[in-house]
Formats: sequence, structure tokens, C-alpha cells
Amino acid sequence: MSIAAYFASLNPANLIKGIPGSVAQGIVWGLMALGVYITFRLLDIADLTVDGSFTTGGAVTVTLILMGCPAWAALLVAIVAGLLAGLVTGLLHTKLGIPAILAGILTQFALYSVNLHIMGGWKGAANKSVNPDQYALLISLRHVPKAIIVGAVAAAVIIAVLYWYFGTEQGSAIRATGSNPAMSRAQGININSMKVLGLAISNALVALSGGLMAQYQGFSDINMGRGSIVIGLAAVIIGETLCDAFFRKGSSFSTRLIFLVIGGIVYYVVVGVVLWLRLPSNDLKLFTAAVVAVFLAVPYLQKQAKSSFRQAGKAALKEEGTTHA
Repeated sequence: MSIAAYFASLNPANLIKGIPGSVAQGIVWGLMALGVYITFRLLDIADLTVDGSFTTGGAVTVTLILMGCPAWAALLVAIVAGLLAGLVTGLLHTKLGIPAILAGILTQFALYSVNLHIMGGWKGAANKSVNPDQYALLISLRHVPKAIIVGAVAAAVIIAVLYWYFGTEQGSAIRATGSNPAMSRAQGININSMKVLGLAISNALVALSGGLMAQYQGFSDINMGRGSIVIGLAAVIIGETLCDAFFRKGSSFSTRLIFLVIGGIVYYVVVGVVLWLRLPSNDLKLFTAAVVAVFLAVPYLQKQAKSSFRQAGKAALKEEGTTHA
């Protein structure tokens, strides 16, 4: 097939039709990005627990809904389950001296079995479905506009709560711990407690995102969280890059949080475009890794360019001074 024939076969109406669904998923993953941001940026910890706690949120939510629990209550329990997962990672790191990245891997590894038991009891089950026609779900793939509204409201509430919390003494202590652990300890802050607390809050948000995603797609699956850390990082990096592009002189903490959710939306819209172009779906994770690498490199390359420009300017001024002398 020629290039002209290939582009002629693409239907723009299909792309436009799929955008609302991408926005709905992007908002849900944006909530997860808020959790990733707490560990990745505020605590400066690469937490790999999220691949497991995302699935935990979905497994707990679907299982409780099938047992007759209201969807909103199931989400609350999922949040607690995610908080406990983060707590385990934090205790492994602070109390047993295990490096944070390995502690996250251990918790994620253990959660694989835990999630199987959550969905299938002692025998275990790899997935569980919930029919939106039989259960009152908060969001569903069949009602995308409602999913966007509910997701946007949830994001607004969470951003408001995070903005308030990280402005309190305890929230400021968490931010200080990630910024300068030695100075924080010198100021009397228990940095180990702050790390545990930050990891718990982060994974609670990740589990909330997993619970919403399970409702949206109508099922929970043992592999639904695989690679979620990369998607979360993609949303964070894209959001931060866009925020810095719009606010070159700096932005407030609340604005940055909003752009994290926007980063999730942008990521999934781009994924929608990739699928619309009928590119091989097997290459989607490769594409995601490339996107994250590019956006991670942008700030560094910008600094390098500015540094080179300044050095060239100084060299030119020095040469001009030598000439005049």
C-alpha cells in the first residue's frame, strides 16, 4: 500500500469519536500520576510498588462491588488497601534498611499473590468482571461523558486536598525530606516517618486510580497494573514539561498538580492517535518508553543549550575585551 493510499484509508471521524474515551482514561491515569509525583518528585524515591497497588485497587473494588458493596464504599476500601501496600514498602525501606527501589519491587512481587487471593479466595483468580447493567458503577466505558465528569470532579477534589495537605506542617515536612534529608533531620524532622507516610499516601492514590479504572473497563485483571509506573511517569513528565512551557517564570504547586492530570490526558490522546494510525499495538510499550525518554531529556537538553549559549556569550565578551586591550 502506498503512503497516499494509507492516509486515505484513515477516517478522521474515528479519531474524533475516540477522543472522549482517551480523555476519560487520561483523567483516571492522571490521578495515578498524582500518586507517582509524591514519591518521584517530592520524596525523590523511585517506587515500583505502584504496579502492584494499582491492581490491588482494581481487585478490591470489583470484588467488593460483586459482594454488594456500593461502588463509592468499595473505592474507600481500595484506598486503604493501597495505603497499606505503601506502608509495607516504607517499613521495608526504613526499618529493615532495604533500598527504596528494592523494597518497592518486593512489595509489588508479594502483591501479585495477594491480588490473586483478593479476586479468587484461597484458590485465586486472575480476573473478575463487573457488569455495569447489574451494578451501579461510578464510571463506565458505556457512559463516557459521565466518566469524564466524575473523573474531573474527583481530580479537582484530590488536587484541592493535596494542595491543602502539603501546605500543612506535616506536608511541608514530607516535601523537606525529599528536598534535603540531612537538613530535615537537623531540623528535628523524623525523615523515616515522613518517607513511610509519603509512600502510603502515594499508593493510596494509585489504588484509587486502579479502582476507578476497573469500574471504567468493567473488570479487574492481575496484569492491569503491569507497566503502570511508566505510564504514571509519562503523565508526570509530560505534565511538568507543559507546565514549564506555559509558566516560564514558575508556577504554583496547585497549578503543577493540575498539569499532572493534563499530562495523563495528553498521553492517552497521543496513544489514541497511535492506535488510529493503525501502528502495531505490540509496539505501544516501546512508544511509551520513547515518549518518557524524550520528555525526561527535554529539561536537561534545555539546560545544556542555555549553558552553551551563556558560555559562548562569555567567550565572545572576553574576546572582545582582549581585542580592545
